[in-house]
Amino acid sequence: MRRESRLAGVRPRVLVVRGHQVNPWELRPWEELLDRYDVSYLRTGSALFDTSLLRLPARPVRTVRDMLPGGRLGDLLTRIPGDRYLNPARALRGADIVHSQELGYWYSAQAARLKRRLGYRLALTVWETIPFGDTYRNLRTRPYRELVLRETDLFLAATERARAALLLEGAPPERIRVAPPGVDLERFAGPPVAGGSQHLILSPGRLVWEKGHQDAIRALAALRDGVVAAPDGATPHLLIVGAGPDEERLRRYAAELGLSGAVELRRFVPYEEMPGLFARASCMVLGSLPRLHWEEQFGMVLAEAMAASVPILASSSGAIPEVVGPGVPQFAPGDWLGLARLLAAGPLSGPPGQRAEYDPERVRRFGAAAAGARLAELYEELLRDRPTRA
Repeated sequence: MRRESRLAGVRPRVLVVRGHQVNPWELRPWEELLDRYDVSYLRTGSALFDTSLLRLPARPVRTVRDMLPGGRLGDLLTRIPGDRYLNPARALRGADIVHSQELGYWYSAQAARLKRRLGYRLALTVWETIPFGDTYRNLRTRPYRELVLRETDLFLAATERARAALLLEGAPPERIRVAPPGVDLERFAGPPVAGGSQHLILSPGRLVWEKGHQDAIRALAALRDGVVAAPDGATPHLLIVGAGPDEERLRRYAAELGLSGAVELRRFVPYEEMPGLFARASCMVLGSLPRLHWEEQFGMVLAEAMAASVPILASSSGAIPEVVGPGVPQFAPGDWLGLARLLAAGPLSGPPGQRAEYDPERVRRFGAAAAGARLAELYEELLRDRPTRA
């Protein structure tokens, strides 16, 4: 019998599994664990984000998607067999804890299927705030849900809303903990950068309909055209930061509304440059809209804006009210007139670059250090009384 690595004086091995979605903003808290745990993550050849800023070692792994052409053609072809790690047992072997995410992802199902054979504990971060069950889940992911629910040792719900969804999905309440993510507070807490007389409205997020960038454009047009009275001398500029299929549509829409000079779209802004954008902003808008299979699940940019003391105007989609707490102005999803009125009465009514005050305890709770401490405590719980394995 092989003794537990933690009993032999070696740091327990934690492997973070995120398919192609591994990114530096979510994984920052795991850097806080390096003195107590041997943490690494699987990185595929088709990874969507640059993770070079992370101090965590990456373990390369191949997937079906990596074997196919790039672009949309490869994405479509991947749907036929379904994506998966090639030789997953080799990728996961040796871990004491495998930490995946969501009930319906292929990589969570692979981790759940191999858990008993390889002898690790399975932790699962859950962002989803909608309990789909089988009825509202697609055919391919229904078996994933059942398997992952059965084999997960500890569910880490990002919000109370996610916890409630897990309960309706059938997760045992004694195996659910609420464990919000965390951002690098010091990275985002720099002083504001003077921007002259122009207000910068920052709208970060994927360029897809459900992120509501089009409503930010509409609100700006309403202010410029006098549909909503704008404060005297206010000259707002909207900066949309993100990448996605709606980029050209958003550009055309801004031009159609006569806002080409007042709306800028920037793709692929490196993560290390985001604090500078927050420092320049008079406010951040998150206009998320619910869809059949999605609503805002947390909004990491909300935690980043609070760390930067940037005023937030957000829709009430999904978990946003829970994350920002009382005192942050909110509007109904899709209510671009309401957003325009909040802009006029709030950030645009004073000089550019004014800062907001947020509850220090709320800000600290969403910091990487606090999130790392939560992970460490939960990992200790997972490893406690763990049986030895061959």
